[in-house]
Amino acid sequence: MTVTQIQKEWFVLHTLTGQEAKARESIVRRVKLEDMEELIGEIIIPTEQVSEVKKGVKTTTTRKFFPGYVLANIALYDEDRNLNDKTWYFIQDTLGIIGFVGGEKPVPLPREEIDTILNQVEEKKEKIKPKISYEPSDTVKIVDGPFLNFNGVVEEVDPNRGKLKVSVAIFGRSAPVELEYWQVERVE
Repeated sequence: MTVTQIQKEWFVLHTLTGQEAKARESIVRRVKLEDMEELIGEIIIPTEQVSEVKKGVKTTTTRKFFPGYVLANIALYDEDRNLNDKTWYFIQDTLGIIGFVGGEKPVPLPREEIDTILNQVEEKKEKIKPKISYEPSDTVKIVDGPFLNFNGVVEEVDPNRGKLKVSVAIFGRSAPVELEYWQVERVE
């Protein structure tokens, strides 16, 4: 008799909004308690770090790519594509989980889609993305650096580097100044 390797696939689980981390922790904890490691794999909440300046204070927060959802690598179907009741009820009975995206017969995420999401998560681990984006012609107030409290107009935006070229009036002349997103705030 040969033991077959149970195939895990990626599914999207709908959670109560704001309860993604609690739902994930509940699944992880229960997997160990109920010896479900063979059926339940990785559970992730795709996130990125974003920064913003409020009242002159720079803060960095974690933003979810898909609020209200977690990704689960689980064995939901057997090799004949029949629903695995043990896995189904384990997930359905988890605190904070509303259910599977796709209802009674959820479809796993295509491999290319999950690879894209996981690559985005990995890329964004190192980079802190500005929460606010700027457009050319936006008026901004400089909140940090040698031009503190000067107003200027955004001329160029470089979202990859998180930098702006801002035209500032100095000594009666307009001068371009390169600043980071967090060094300015939009003037309403």
